Amino acid sequence: MADQAGPEPVAAVRRALRLLEAVGAHRSGATVQQLAREAGLPPVTVAELLPGLARDGFVTDLGDGAYVLVDTGTGSGAARDGRELHERVRPVLTALRNDLSAAVYLTLYEEGEIRVMEIVDSARTPRVDLWVGFEDAGHATALGKSVLRELDGEARAEYLSRHTLTGLTPRTITRREELLRQLDTSSAAPLVMDREEYARGTTCIAVPVYSGDQVGSLGISFRSDRMYRSDRVREGLLASAIRVSRRLSLPG
Repeated sequence: MADQAGPEPVAAVRRALRLLEAVGAHRSGATVQQLAREAGLPPVTVAELLPGLARDGFVTDLGDGAYVLVDTGTGSGAARDGRELHERVRPVLTALRNDLSAAVYLTLYEEGEIRVMEIVDSARTPRVDLWVGFEDAGHATALGKSVLRELDGEARAEYLSRHTLTGLTPRTITRREELLRQLDTSSAAPLVMDREEYARGTTCIAVPVYSGDQVGSLGISFRSDRMYRSDRVREGLLASAIRVSRRLSLPG
């Protein structure tokens, strides 16, 4: 089921990524007005976003009203290297695990499959037993459904044509029509939940993340008998999703 959080946090991620792309096109720096035109954003929005990107270490204020991307010292393909990806996002995932006391997962949609890229857990916050691979369980997890909801109709239909909606627990949705209805209900809400659809006794909550044009998901899992303040989970996941998306999308 989807949490009613509204579209703004997801839109904020997309605005930040468009701005980073515009900044990256100017090796000598670009002004707020230039970046606003190229990113298709209002100048006031760009002016509000840039200080946060600077604090997070993604852009540098040259002091004359111009901004450039921070030099990471890596090659253009490094961000796609597995080790580089881990180095970029693991601190954010670890902080989220510690803040919410829950195992944290990152997925990306690659070559038509939902792939788990990173899991950060601990003895106190164990991961769910991945007894069925995500390639066969996207319909049964919040992480998978978060990705499926972001795909366009054609890509979603293509994915579902290749994957059987297997019943993993009594709560798993196994009818395509019901799954599509759930994905399309409150589609503006950024949070998705599965309660014991993948594994009995486990609840998962996820939000979308982006690596350029590539969609993925960020989520947590915890015992279903644990109680969480929904606003704390929402705020923690959405703030972390923005940071993860920036780190995945920042040019190397």
